[in-house]
Amino acid sequence: MKQYAHPTKEEMKLTTLLHALSDPVRLSVVQCLAMSTCEKACSSFEVPVHKSTMSHHMRVLREAGIIHIRTEKTFSYITLRHQDLEERFPGLLCSVLSSAQKEPQEIEG
Repeated sequence: MKQYAHPTKEEMKLTTLLHALSDPVRLSVVQCLAMSTCEKACSSFEVPVHKSTMSHHMRVLREAGIIHIRTEKTFSYITLRHQDLEERFPGLLCSVLSSAQKEPQEIEG
């Protein structure tokens, strides 16, 4: 079972976070997680990208500290690190998600 490294709250950097959220696919994943109250399987996101590309997007989000990935057997479960993000950058995630809802999103495959 693969264990993923996650940055601590103190290791999160604003520039890395904003870069991760700048991609429409990754922003879509974060929006989906923000609306969910439970873990989501990696395969449950409806995005028009290949599995390998989705793995890349998940790695970028994880390394930025936005998501936490828990593995169980061959499955990966993703949660949004909302509390850590709010403590490190108060109001930022809420502001980004609120702004993203106001403009149309185009996700290219």
